[in-house]
Amino acid sequence: MGATPQGQVDTVVLIHGLWMTPRSWQGWVERYTRRGMHVIAPAWPGMDRSVEQLRDDPTPIADQSMATIVAHYDKIIRALPRPPIIMGHSFGGLFAQVLADRGLGAAVVGVHPAAVKGVLKVPLSQLRSGFPILRSPANRSKAVPFTADDFAYTFGNTMSREDSDRAWLRYAVPGAGRVFFEGAFANVDPRSPARVDTTRDDRAPLLLLAGGADHVVPASVVRANAALYQKSRALTAYQEFPDRSHFTVGADGWEEVADYALDWALRAAALPREATIASESPRR
Repeated sequence: MGATPQGQVDTVVLIHGLWMTPRSWQGWVERYTRRGMHVIAPAWPGMDRSVEQLRDDPTPIADQSMATIVAHYDKIIRALPRPPIIMGHSFGGLFAQVLADRGLGAAVVGVHPAAVKGVLKVPLSQLRSGFPILRSPANRSKAVPFTADDFAYTFGNTMSREDSDRAWLRYAVPGAGRVFFEGAFANVDPRSPARVDTTRDDRAPLLLLAGGADHVVPASVVRANAALYQKSRALTAYQEFPDRSHFTVGADGWEEVADYALDWALRAAALPREATIASESPRR
């Protein structure tokens, strides 16, 4: 692909989620780069190490908090010459919404995003997914081990056990207890870092993607998240992929999700801002 026309969005910032590192975005980085995009996938602050190193010494994971993570990406994005497309998976999708609320991004995509404050749905599969961290209040300040069995339920539930174990070895790191607790108890924290103003009309266009087989952030949670934006006149869209698990960024068929996300974001970012003041109601 040739040079990007002046003024056109040419950069994608990818934000990984809990239990993952930027390695989870490897396929997306390569695919988007081949399409002529400049792609950056920074680690959470202090986590710019390999999966293997973080398993050996998870101290940088234990140190994470939502506020410091969002501040880290805020600084990176503001330093870019033009507003980028911001995409986040899982907790990264929640952070992407917080960044949009700060006026950042030309278009924003949450891929199976953790819920912002105000989403009240908590399906049983979501509770089961978070139990390894939530079962002990002491885990709030720890990096909690993520076993192959944990991964098989939360990320690998649409894969064979052999494929799930292989993916666990390549991609999974312990979970940041503080981040998970902050997300889980956002609705009882008046100063929650997961709070966004879902009524504002001047944010970037927002797309929320869900998976019908996701145990960690079930589609019903993402629909409820999207519904919070109905009072906003800014462009909000929802799309569900029926058979996708929480490992949608890496499981077979990820290319369809990646292409949909980028195509939508490029179209939305190219619209005059006044044309994005029209809500696409989430499907129920």
